[in-house]
Amino acid sequence: MASVNKVILVGNCTRDPEVRFTPKGTAVTDLGLAMNRYYSSDGGEKREETTFVDVTLWGRQAEVAGEYLKKGRPVYIEGRLQMDSWEDKNSGQKRSKLKVVGEQMQLLGSRDGGGGGGFQQGRESAPAQQGSQEPAENDGAQFSSGDDDDIPF
Repeated sequence: MASVNKVILVGNCTRDPEVRFTPKGTAVTDLGLAMNRYYSSDGGEKREETTFVDVTLWGRQAEVAGEYLKKGRPVYIEGRLQMDSWEDKNSGQKRSKLKVVGEQMQLLGSRDGGGGGGFQQGRESAPAQQGSQEPAENDGAQFSSGDDDDIPF
């Protein structure tokens, strides 16, 4: 039987990310995300539920997260679930934790943390170039205002 392991999250960072590097030089960072769910109870009372999820990013995405993400900043993450298991140093008990390994990331909002455009990392697209000049409105082309059916190109 086929299986799918895909997670899509949109939430706010719960802390500033700290980028670390593996001995081979690969960047890695752990994010905490908070997602809110708003609903009404059976009695009509408005309620809010917050879910906290840990996300790990690797490589260039980890570097971008360390540079641009801050506590409270909204972010879109696509990734997969992964179970981490370890032995507790103090009690010796086996522990485990479900986390998300981010495969794609898109920064949401503006650099100030407000709403607005985004920055996509992880796909083949690149951010818009800064300082690019807009072409001149008419770009020097001559257009006739008559009823000519001839198209100048």
